[in-house]
Amino acid sequence: TFCPVESLSVRTIFFPLFLLLPLDSCRGNSLLPSVQSLPTFGFLLDIDGVLVRGHRVIPAALEAFRRLVNSQGQLRVPVVFVTNAGNILQYGKAQELSDLLGCKVDPDQVILSHSPMKLFSQYHEKRMLVSGQGPLVENARILGFRNVVTMDELRMAFPALDMVDLERRPKTTVIRCPGVLLLGEPVRWETSLQLIMDVLLSNGKPGTGLATAPYPHLPVLASNVDLLWMAEAKMPRFGHGTFLLCLETIYRKVTGKELRYEGLMGKPSILTYQYAEGLIRQQAERRGWPVPIQKLYAVGDNPMSDIYGANLFHQHLQKARHDGAQELGPGGPRKQQPSTAQSCASILVCTGVYRPRDPEPAQGGKESPFHGHRDFSFSPGLMEASHVVNDVNEAVQLVFRKEGWVSW
Repeated sequence: TFCPVESLSVRTIFFPLFLLLPLDSCRGNSLLPSVQSLPTFGFLLDIDGVLVRGHRVIPAALEAFRRLVNSQGQLRVPVVFVTNAGNILQYGKAQELSDLLGCKVDPDQVILSHSPMKLFSQYHEKRMLVSGQGPLVENARILGFRNVVTMDELRMAFPALDMVDLERRPKTTVIRCPGVLLLGEPVRWETSLQLIMDVLLSNGKPGTGLATAPYPHLPVLASNVDLLWMAEAKMPRFGHGTFLLCLETIYRKVTGKELRYEGLMGKPSILTYQYAEGLIRQQAERRGWPVPIQKLYAVGDNPMSDIYGANLFHQHLQKARHDGAQELGPGGPRKQQPSTAQSCASILVCTGVYRPRDPEPAQGGKESPFHGHRDFSFSPGLMEASHVVNDVNEAVQLVFRKEGWVSW
């Protein structure tokens, strides 16, 4: 589907590179930069809606990686894959991408929604209730959490708390959970919502009951605030952001207070982009590229997470350069390695959540609904992409042209 970029409020309109190059430069099957210079830029690539739809690779992604990879199968520039998915192991996602894209992707090139939780070491030794699906315990341990309790373990220990299943008998096991990890949307929302509320209202001692719910409540770390996401279905699916919205609404209705997070991770959190930049920097160092990576290009399909997050991080970088500000988004740790990036440009593609004819937030006299998380204030300007293109292949061509890496 052609993306009518001329109708959008964007700063750059893309033209396919083959229209700009002489015919005699289009030779062979390789798509290589004409000048082999050291990269000073890197890519932050979303996965769902940019590279794949469900488990099917988007054809443009294969073309994009023909441009990004040299004849030895090595990337010409640093690339990390930033996804808000979290129900898979890091190395499993890397292997899946390797198979789909036809090039080797290392696990440390993949950032899952909860990957920045590695930085929250103050909670790694605490017993944490963990919510989500997939390899929960293994993911938690990879993140550094050595003592976790799953929803199934909690509901088996306290059958009376889960009134959905009336077949089980009460146990005498005592489980205390001084914190909550929300790694992704669970399968049984009603059970998870009930048990998380029990832990929060009982100060980590479910089954005991309290006359007054403690506030501030126990620490809660959450990842992936996407309200919607795009898979193989024609319509967007509920994401973990929808589950968080349910939990926040229930907590406020019951207690009259706001649910608070010690950390919110995943796009559009600044912390996630700082973590991604750190991996870009490490990748460049391993490849022996001595020049600092000064420009980042974030490619995504979701204006509310990919574009908002990239622009928010760009805003943070500009503020840090101006006055040395190091503050992060909600709940992030404060000690971070100094950034070498000077900018982060956002590139919106039309192969996922975003549709070209979606109304712009600032147009038509009506305010579009804000699908972002409560803790990220609505700002229409932050959802305006630096560039809008049809797909990731056009995004790579655009960046190569801007950086003087003319491809054929």
